Amino acid sequence: MTLGLEFPAVSQLVQWKVLFGSGPFAVTRVTIQIVLSVIIVIAFFVIAGRKKNLVPTGVQNLAESTVDFVQEGIILESMGPEGLSWTPFMLTLFSFILVLNLWEVIPVFQMPVTAHIAIPAELAILVWVLFNTVGIKTQGFFGYLKTMAFPPLGDMSLLGKIPLYCLITPIEIISTLFVRPLSLAVRLFANMLAGHLLLATFAVLSAAMFTADAIYLRPFGVLPFALLIALTGFEVLVAALQAFIFTILAAVYIGLAMHPEH
Repeated sequence: MTLGLEFPAVSQLVQWKVLFGSGPFAVTRVTIQIVLSVIIVIAFFVIAGRKKNLVPTGVQNLAESTVDFVQEGIILESMGPEGLSWTPFMLTLFSFILVLNLWEVIPVFQMPVTAHIAIPAELAILVWVLFNTVGIKTQGFFGYLKTMAFPPLGDMSLLGKIPLYCLITPIEIISTLFVRPLSLAVRLFANMLAGHLLLATFAVLSAAMFTADAIYLRPFGVLPFALLIALTGFEVLVAALQAFIFTILAAVYIGLAMHPEH
């Protein structure tokens, strides 16, 4: 008597299933999810923007709450009032990543788009290009390079600063040019992939116990199934949290480029 437990390989859980086409023009399930995510985000704000109720309700209320959250919880906290001009970008970034993450709990799809490293990597590269461009535009190329390589050390003497800069300068350059985009991509990817694998584990375990050869084991399938339901709710929170973390870090990096330390 066995449970018939066969856990699929990780590669099967995250594979890019080709629906039609081939090569670089192949359309996969992830392609469909990304296109649908773009449509959902645009449709949400277009529908919300059509309503001009003085006291917002429904979609309008949710959209205005999202805008307020992005402005007050992300932009003003990390970029200051001057960063409010970045509201459209930050709002789009947060909303888009949130929808990409939420595919994890959508029936049929049940796979977060951001569990594919290519997607977080592309978003991280976009942020990397933006904050470096803002830094160069605001401070000039050499000024930005100076700020990056030689952060302020207070009122220390030159002789005291030299050995510290020998240590700090390469760390700062590597951190700004390589670690920031890498950490953005890997953090989002790893958290969403871990949640996906966790849900898959309990889904397989629940199915195995409900269909076990030993009939007396079947009622115990309620336990992993209950955990699956609880974890699904938890992953919704994780999806929102990861979208928030990615967006606020993007805001922090752009804010630092806009307002160099003195």
